[in-house]
Formats: sequence, C-alpha cells, structure tokens
Amino acid sequence: MSNSHERRGVMLVVSSPSGAGKTTLCRRILEEMDDAVLSISATTRDIRPDEADGVHYHFKDKAGFQSMIAGDEFLEWALVHEHYYGTPRGQVEAHLRAGIDVVFDVDWQGARAMKQAMPGDVASVFVLPPSIPELQARLEGRPGATDIGVAKRLAGAARDIRRWGEYDYAIVNDDIDEAYEELRAILISERSRRRLPSLGARVDKLLDDAEAVAAKVGA
Repeated sequence: MSNSHERRGVMLVVSSPSGAGKTTLCRRILEEMDDAVLSISATTRDIRPDEADGVHYHFKDKAGFQSMIAGDEFLEWALVHEHYYGTPRGQVEAHLRAGIDVVFDVDWQGARAMKQAMPGDVASVFVLPPSIPELQARLEGRPGATDIGVAKRLAGAARDIRRWGEYDYAIVNDDIDEAYEELRAILISERSRRRLPSLGARVDKLLDDAEAVAAKVGA
C-alpha cells in the first residue's frame, strides 16, 4: 500500500453489455495492480455452498438490510427479484481515505448511482464489443447458452450501449490485452490526478521556503 499516504483512492466503475468483457478486465486489474480491491455488495439472498460471507457478498437478513437503508449506509441499493442488493458506503469510504482504489463491476444504473453519490471520486469506463456479430459469438460460446438466452442478452446489449455517453471513458474490447492496457492507463492517470492536491500543498511550501531563503539572502 505504498501510495496510501499520497492520494485518495479511485472508484473505478466499469460497465459493459453482457459478454463484452468487463468482468475479465476487472479481475485482471485486481490481480495485476497494487492498491486495488473489489467492491463487495450486501444482499439478502441466501448464501450458496461455494460462497463465503464477506468475500462474495455481505449476507444480511431483510430487517438488517432495511435498517442500513434507513441509516443511509448504502451508496446505492436495489430490490431485484425479491432480494435486496446494495453497496455499503462505509467500506468504500474507508478504502478511499486509505488511498486504495475500489473496483465496481456494475450496470449503467449502478454506475449512474455511484456518480450521483460520490461525484468527485468516480472514474467510469464503458466497455464496448467490437461488433454485434462478435458479441453474439461470445455469448453463444458460453457454457449453457441457449438461443432464447442469447437473444435476451443481445436485446439488453442494445439498451446498455445507448448509455455509453454517460461514462468518462469508453474502450472497445476487440483484443483483451489491448483493452486491459487501456483500462490500466485510465486507472494510472486517475491515480495521478488524485495526487495533485497533495503535490500542490508541497509546491506551496517549496515556494514559501524559497521566498524566505531569498529574503534572508537579500537582507
């Protein structure tokens, strides 16, 4: 965590149509970049056998989740198929203050909510597929894919792609390595931008000290 004292963390919010590659890109950022963690959501759905509380989700009962809503403890939350999902505010703000970047793999609605809740901390990136035929091929190649399922995801892709202009950056994922390098460059740039306030304070001190020394020499 070598940079934690120099800057505030970045909320790296990444969205894409299903199959365009956002989850792969986010996973690679977490594996290859220091000082970056994945946002862990809270949910009221039942825990699955292969899941761990605090690792995959923070599992809550309905009353506990609603209490957190009442206490304004979420950056965003939603009721999906009778289960609540939300992003706890406290853990995200703690990471940001420590100079740790928080990565969000979310849809456009989640991205919009993040920007509304924390406008100065979000860097949002939309990942576009190179073409619809390529996106279709990727979806059809997934294990368990069905014609109906692929058709639904392609219809959803059209709705998602219309939102691309709401994002700070857009990447075309026609090559996963090149797309990753673009995403990595965005994060590095945003990290540098968030160092500016502390660098500005250092520059102010340098100027003050220089003027003080100059005054003594001149005297």
